[in-house]
Amino acid sequence: MISATETALLERIATAPISWGVCEVPGWGCQLPVERVLAEMSAAGFTFTELGAWGFLPTEPFELRNKLGDHGLNLLGGFVPLVLHEAKSAVQSLAEAHRWAELIAGAGGKFFATCAVSHLECWRQTPLNDAQWAFLCESLTKIDALVASYGLEQVYHSHFDSTVETDTEFVRILEGTDVSFVLDTAHLALGGTDLLKLIDSHGHRVGLVHLKDLDTALAEPLRARELSLMQAVQRGLFPSLGRGGVPIVEIVTRLEESGRDLWYVLEQDAAIAESDLSAVARVRQNADQSLEFLRGLLPAYAGSGTITNNHQFPEG
Repeated sequence: MISATETALLERIATAPISWGVCEVPGWGCQLPVERVLAEMSAAGFTFTELGAWGFLPTEPFELRNKLGDHGLNLLGGFVPLVLHEAKSAVQSLAEAHRWAELIAGAGGKFFATCAVSHLECWRQTPLNDAQWAFLCESLTKIDALVASYGLEQVYHSHFDSTVETDTEFVRILEGTDVSFVLDTAHLALGGTDLLKLIDSHGHRVGLVHLKDLDTALAEPLRARELSLMQAVQRGLFPSLGRGGVPIVEIVTRLEESGRDLWYVLEQDAAIAESDLSAVARVRQNADQSLEFLRGLLPAYAGSGTITNNHQFPEG
């Protein structure tokens, strides 16, 4: 068995297909072939990855394990968009959650990253009213129990252009539920969250970390809806770590000094335009540069946290 307890920082760094432009958001640019993405992940030195969009990787647990294993990779978890704010979608959303949980757990993963969306084809529509917020929070509590029955940990993921986008909306999740959350360093920053204050006040509820930096100059026209999220990403919204405005060093320092050996996903949302072949090379370059940045934090964070996350992964 592999445990996250007392492991070096770089041994707790995973990646995700979105770093190679494979995204759960509908209509998200050019999607690279599976074999190329997995081969590049492995060549970069990763041994764990998230699942990516449903259907990008095999949707049968045994086949998924084998496909990842062919490239020396293991599954860490999956990002799961669900409609959770209305009763008419509850049955379908529960079925979707079961489907994702069965695959993630069956393939040896641990994390079920829930993202509430207005509709699976349109992630953010009108803001929720109080009744819808109450229903959403109740739904997350139910999903928490559901994924726990599969041996998974639910972590809530606030995401730009989703139902929970702004800091005010994220606070409603914090106050209305007890679920753990994904500390996505760029999406939370886009929503106006003070990341260091969040760690100080709710660090105990961080279940998983998505590390990405943010070009603050591009963030402003995005918030003003002068650019779409995909347009901003294609222009470099999420640069390699250390090259944007997110205090990555301070964030990692506080998390590591907490004594918890958290898992980090080096997740730099990329969007590849059909005609932009140079973007294919850039996604690998960004991964390499970000890993080099994290290596620069060593040996200060060589491991030895004192509080276990109890995250264990079957071999193979």
